[in-house]
Amino acid sequence: MHKGKVYKMVAVSMLSSIAYVLQLLDFPFPGLPAFLQIDFSEVPALLAAIVFGPLAGLAVEGIKNILHYGIVGNLTGVPVGEMANFIAGTIFIVPVSYFYRKHRSTKSLSAGLIVGTVLMTLMMALLNYVLILPAYTWFLNSPQMSGEAMLNLILVGIAPFNVIKGMIITILFVILYSRLQPWLNKQYQHSS
Repeated sequence: MHKGKVYKMVAVSMLSSIAYVLQLLDFPFPGLPAFLQIDFSEVPALLAAIVFGPLAGLAVEGIKNILHYGIVGNLTGVPVGEMANFIAGTIFIVPVSYFYRKHRSTKSLSAGLIVGTVLMTLMMALLNYVLILPAYTWFLNSPQMSGEAMLNLILVGIAPFNVIKGMIITILFVILYSRLQPWLNKQYQHSS
């Protein structure tokens, strides 16, 4: 096997493990529904995506959610939350990876983080209305929410949650990026 592929596999595995641990350190945001938990597990996925490409970031997102479901489980018995986390993380990191890998600058990274936050907020609002919230109520044997109740939950809880999470991850990642930029450039050259 090519030395670069082994290096990439090891790096993705390590970043996935770190992402899983960070996913366990979740916390609710004051004023939002308690079931919405903020964690920093997208940071290792973002690192993988900008160094090795979007598929590596998706691999980190997938592995951390598989580990989470396999070890922690969830209330529904079906990985609805993990699938929602994977989809949200994917929607967030792909634009970041695209913008950064195209222009490789702090400006393009920032643009990608903003676009990722906006896309994650909009797409997760739509997916929660159409798929995720109905799946939760179905698997939990709860009474089905009315369209108005789901819309209210999305507008008052889920959309603000995704904006706040995106902003927190953006700020954290820009600070981390400024410290790691020389190392990341070296890693990018090593992986090419």
